[in-house]
Amino acid sequence: MSSVDDVLALVRARGGRATPSRRVILQALFEAEQHLTAEELAEAVQSCAPEVHISTIYRNLEEMQRLGVVVHSHLGHGPATYQLASAAHAHFLCEVCEATIEAPDDVFRGLAKTVNARLGFAIDPVHFAMLGRCAACQASTSSA
Repeated sequence: MSSVDDVLALVRARGGRATPSRRVILQALFEAEQHLTAEELAEAVQSCAPEVHISTIYRNLEEMQRLGVVVHSHLGHGPATYQLASAAHAHFLCEVCEATIEAPDDVFRGLAKTVNARLGFAIDPVHFAMLGRCAACQASTSSA
């Protein structure tokens, strides 16, 4: 999806409503340079639409997730972050420095096939970050 109007068309096609609140929430997600928590999203939304209450944002996020246009991820121990489903990707999170690395889709493709073939389970690598140590933290640990 390349625009707010494209996503709203998908929302309508999947039985949802294209409301002004959804438009402004989607606009904030399109403009975000990183994943946003609901509170960060509320701050961005309320800067241009102060009448949109955070409870409205939570309700809309939940409905847009149900409709498959927004996904949430858990990046470590903090609150869930939200992004457009069309931009969803897996993450690696360093347990030492808390760096977040966005993983290309192909990184998990082989794992997903193997898990499905051997266990009959379809993984969702977007939902949780894989924890470990980034290259810099591995180097500093091995040299210490």
